[in-house]
Amino acid sequence: MKKFFIADTHFFHERLLGSSDFAPRPYESIEEMHQVMIASWNAVVTEKDTVYHLGDVAMHPDYDKGSQDILDILRQLQGKIVFIKGNHDSRNFFNFLDTHDPKLANGEAKFAFEDVGAIVKFNHHQYYLTHYPMLLGQTVNIRNLHGHIHHYSVPIADDINVGVDAPERDFLSQPIPFGTPLTENQIDEIAEKKAQELAKIRDAGV
Repeated sequence: MKKFFIADTHFFHERLLGSSDFAPRPYESIEEMHQVMIASWNAVVTEKDTVYHLGDVAMHPDYDKGSQDILDILRQLQGKIVFIKGNHDSRNFFNFLDTHDPKLANGEAKFAFEDVGAIVKFNHHQYYLTHYPMLLGQTVNIRNLHGHIHHYSVPIADDINVGVDAPERDFLSQPIPFGTPLTENQIDEIAEKKAQELAKIRDAGV
């Protein structure tokens, strides 16, 4: 079983289509964006894997009345999904998903929910998973994976934006399609290269 990380999918958020500095979505329609994101997700995630979704699942024009439409998208995504609540995720929406959980092939729940965050460990680091970026201060082997700020980046090496449109994705040596959840090894690569980039900026300012 592998772990993956993603945030800010914003399914159904039509206002994000096109090019923008905040959340670029270069697609002609919501349907096209959804098809790309579903295919990207399922290309790397299997039914046995777990994806941590760090908030802002969707922005449906009908708000909670669109929960069934969002569920129809989520049912097409492989693996177990652990949802960490974002500012656009209502408790009513999470309750709807919990009530209508489609279950995994083995009968276990497909969805799990965290209001504030979660902690996971891999590759000798502890990760705080939150929607909003955290200011951790001086830490040893602790990183924060977050979303919320879309195409912006916190200038702290241990804060890593895992959103679908995060600039941190540009640190990957192999580009990945839009909507692809990040692996543990990709998180490590991003963290190392982000630290190097920030060090260069600091050195240049001396």
